Amino acid sequence: MKFRMTFDGHVMTATLHDNLSARELLGMLPLDLTIGDYSTNEKIAYLPRKLTEIRDEPFGGERPGDIAYYAPWGNLVFYYASYRYSKGLIRLGRFDQGFEPLLTRGDHPLRIDPA
Repeated sequence: MKFRMTFDGHVMTATLHDNLSARELLGMLPLDLTIGDYSTNEKIAYLPRKLTEIRDEPFGGERPGDIAYYAPWGNLVFYYASYRYSKGLIRLGRFDQGFEPLLTRGDHPLRIDPA
């Protein structure tokens, strides 16, 4: 399960885990969203509606390049620096070729397509 993400001239591909939330997200594609900075370690994008197929289970092995869904707010999270699991965070997958484009500052139109 893969998707392609395009913003500010950058193209990134990701491999998603085989879980309920990731499958539901893939079913929503293609999506036109806005990606923006949040905190000091992530970019976020709000989905048009919250995912319903979620199973909030603690996980470990957190690292930059992870993609997650934050259920309380209904947003996708793209990590470019270290982070820790918190309640409501569902890991969806990982970028295939690094995460450096996420260091681009500011808000940008974002397109997510199936790959």
